[in-house]
Amino acid sequence: MTDSPLTLAQPDDAHTRAEWEAATAAVLRKTRRLGDNDPDSAVWEKLTRTTLDGIGITPLGLPGGPASAVRPTRQGTWDIRSLVSGPDAKAANEAALVDLDGGVTSLWLAADADTDVAATLQDVLLDLAPVVLDAPSATTAAAEAFLALPGAKHPDSNLGIDPLGVMLRDIPLAVDEAVAELRTLAGKADQHDIRAIVVDATAAHDLGASDAQELGWSIAVGVAYLRWLTDHGLSVADAAKQVEFRYAATDEQFPTIAKLRAARVLWARVLELSEVAEPVAQRQHAVTSRPMLSKYDPYVNMLRGTVAAFAAGVGGADAVTVLPFDSANGRPDGFGRRIARNVNHLLIDESHVAAVADPAGGAYAVEQLTADLAAAGWAEFQQLEAEWESGHDFDPFRARIAAVVEKREAEIARRKRPLTGVSEFPNLGEALPERPADPLNDRVRRYGASFEALRDAPAAKPVFLATLGTVAQHTARATFVSNLLAAGGIAVEVAGPTTGIDDLTSAYAGQPVVCLAGTDAAYEEWGAAAAAALRAAGATHVIVAGKPTEYVDDSAAMGIDALAFLNRTREKLK
Repeated sequence: MTDSPLTLAQPDDAHTRAEWEAATAAVLRKTRRLGDNDPDSAVWEKLTRTTLDGIGITPLGLPGGPASAVRPTRQGTWDIRSLVSGPDAKAANEAALVDLDGGVTSLWLAADADTDVAATLQDVLLDLAPVVLDAPSATTAAAEAFLALPGAKHPDSNLGIDPLGVMLRDIPLAVDEAVAELRTLAGKADQHDIRAIVVDATAAHDLGASDAQELGWSIAVGVAYLRWLTDHGLSVADAAKQVEFRYAATDEQFPTIAKLRAARVLWARVLELSEVAEPVAQRQHAVTSRPMLSKYDPYVNMLRGTVAAFAAGVGGADAVTVLPFDSANGRPDGFGRRIARNVNHLLIDESHVAAVADPAGGAYAVEQLTADLAAAGWAEFQQLEAEWESGHDFDPFRARIAAVVEKREAEIARRKRPLTGVSEFPNLGEALPERPADPLNDRVRRYGASFEALRDAPAAKPVFLATLGTVAQHTARATFVSNLLAAGGIAVEVAGPTTGIDDLTSAYAGQPVVCLAGTDAAYEEWGAAAAAALRAAGATHVIVAGKPTEYVDDSAAMGIDALAFLNRTREKLK
């Protein structure tokens, strides 16, 4: 310690890019991710992760990256918005009032033709708590019921009109009728000094769209609505003030932050090209991703939701909805709702995430990712514009989403995109929370759906795990293959410590499928004999945990197509 003023950096603290590469390469060589003959500069390729849009996320941001993001206009904390839905108006009303009493500051009301809007919002102070409607099958009825309520004039309330999003979700709607409905309700919303339109990009996200596709869709739809309103006499600025955007926030922290920042860049560019004199800020509502939620081991969703909400707040969302952790199991209960709203309080009140308007601003890596996503989103927007010149044909867009889904599914199948509790570290003995069915899940394909389908119908018979050697010798591969099989709803019966073939055959109980698990040395010494003995005892299908060899029928190792392997194994167990 000295009495001199604190200096944050000394001249000898400066290091070159080559020095960083050398230090990083040394670590990667120790972990065998980099060869001795590979150049140090190869660390960038090894550590760069590529998104589904083909955008590289580098391990370190470099000076000189673009700083193009439009800063959020949010002042202080974000709006904590809870989702209220359900056929029972009394129960939905109770949930809404409990949420508001627990610190929620606005409501997102999912409604249909049978929803009693007045009863659901009874005793809600509408002049203090904004309400955003979401009634794709009964837009006008829900909007008129809401506007008839006393005090329904909060400037952040929104009638939630989104006809193109409704059509993308395959809900029947004629374009001409949709345009007329939007213009009519926009006029009524203007009379009440509230917003009319929500561009719900989760309509694309829930189908499996990438971040760039979600961005491109939102901007294309937003531009379409501006045209519909300006053709009806509104100025571009007045039309833009009617619009709010909804985006999905996932547990991929940096892409979510960059997506929200890029969305503001793109919308600002649209208004600039539309020659709007004074900027109209894009109002953003971020909701934690429904596809990322897992039905199995749902408590992991608390962690996913926390990371997603953090990213939404850092990314500058004006309102954030954390879906309850049990949403994938059905209609959430009171505990799930409480945890969801408290995630926001934890981030705002205890972690002070909202204390800085744009905490990611100026970070080289985030700025670069923002710029790359904005460019990819703009390209998708331009493609949609070209496809919609002669009408709103969604088939080409759906085909591009399908290609992304196929790519994501392949990564999930090979567990390169792991899903904790589903494709990794599953718990076959867990008891799932029982919840009433929620129709909001019907239009969503969860990322873990393929694995969950296997878990929904567990294999009738277990696999015999033929462990070779002591526990210390076989535990690594036995644990690996047990977890892999459990991800497909397949239980195992373990032989335990063994010293030879007699121990294996005495533990064997006639299971049709067996899996050898041991060291490479054990396989070389007595693996073939063990496989032959088990076949003689009744096994019809022999697997080895590790690299394939000539005396087995199948193998399980890192990097395999886990779904294909599990389906093959289940077929042999029938």
